[in-house]
Amino acid sequence: MTAAAQAPEPETLPPLEPLRDRIWTNVRAGNLGPAPVLIALAAVVLIFAFTAQNFWSPANFQNIITTMAGPTLIAYGVVFVLLIGEIDLSVAYVSGVAGVVVAQLQRPDKANLSWWLCVLLAILATTAIGAFQGSIVALVGVPSFVVTLAGYEIWNGVIFKGLPGVITIQSNRINDFSNYLFGTRAGWIIAAIVSVLYVAGMLWSAFSARRHGIGLRDRLVFVFKLLVVPVVAFLTVDILNKPGSGGVPLGVLLMVGSLVVLEFVAKRTTFGRHVYAVGGNAEAARRAGINVPRIRIIVFMIAGAMSGLGGIVLAARLQSVDLNAGGGTLLLDVISAAVIGGTSLFGGRGEVRNALIGSALIYTIQSGMFIKGYATGIIFIVTGLILLLAVTFDTVVRRVQQRSGR
Repeated sequence: MTAAAQAPEPETLPPLEPLRDRIWTNVRAGNLGPAPVLIALAAVVLIFAFTAQNFWSPANFQNIITTMAGPTLIAYGVVFVLLIGEIDLSVAYVSGVAGVVVAQLQRPDKANLSWWLCVLLAILATTAIGAFQGSIVALVGVPSFVVTLAGYEIWNGVIFKGLPGVITIQSNRINDFSNYLFGTRAGWIIAAIVSVLYVAGMLWSAFSARRHGIGLRDRLVFVFKLLVVPVVAFLTVDILNKPGSGGVPLGVLLMVGSLVVLEFVAKRTTFGRHVYAVGGNAEAARRAGINVPRIRIIVFMIAGAMSGLGGIVLAARLQSVDLNAGGGTLLLDVISAAVIGGTSLFGGRGEVRNALIGSALIYTIQSGMFIKGYATGIIFIVTGLILLLAVTFDTVVRRVQQRSGR
């Protein structure tokens, strides 16, 4: 037997479509991902950079990040709820409950607990709220819209009942959740760690796919994806380290850290795959042996926990809690962030990172319009129109995907 017969030639993969053809195919099928929102965000930044005075300044950049940190954390949890085809209208006031718990427990004249215990108990409380509401949805069968609308009223009432008025948060450690700024060297170290972890994860996924016979679809696209996060990370730190900003806020670390953990849960675990399955077709998931009620309860618990963390950040930003905790446009902003970022209201489609992208777009627009002197009412109208446009776009994309069989 010859050597050639003993060592068969490796199987060659079929040639891939050119990049341009694949992009056009995805557009026709409605598989656009976060591209439209990223393009819109870039356009908004460029417009305000040339039209709004001091918009492109380190101080305003830090202000945008600090403002969006709390709502973005809450929106991460909303993404999970939307992925299973449900809705949670209570998240804003649940975050307010976390602020009340933290504020009450840290009071020197009352409980005076350690900062970490205050934070832990607040997040446990909001996680329990999520489990309670999720159990009614999953086990009793009451629509999530009704359950969480009732929660919207109930937890607002709890805030009114639990606050004697304004409570100042005197614990510096709790206030650091929003106001702490890392030094210049620490900021560069954070950017380096984030970049290394991201690049390592991308390369590991590529090598793992290669071992299973799956080659890169396009090397140029892969290199772009490999570089985009490190470039954004170092550029962000560079801007935040400039005079007028003061450094990288802790809120950045909370947003990025939570995103990494929740993206891993959604994309790399069995639970995450079950979440997408339930959102895609709950009955088919049940027949496949997935415990649908358990998935729904855990998802609402995640939403409760993230609402708690976001509520603590919001309370720390003001260094106080009052009767308006969880009120205003917070609910609209967090749901808008998830939907505008590309998460479908119909379930089964979206990613946790969508909330970060959508939140960046919302608060960038609000900041630019505020600098240009637009009235609050106009800002509300624009935010609402953006949400309407995003939902309309999602509906159209869903129909296109159904027609294309995706």
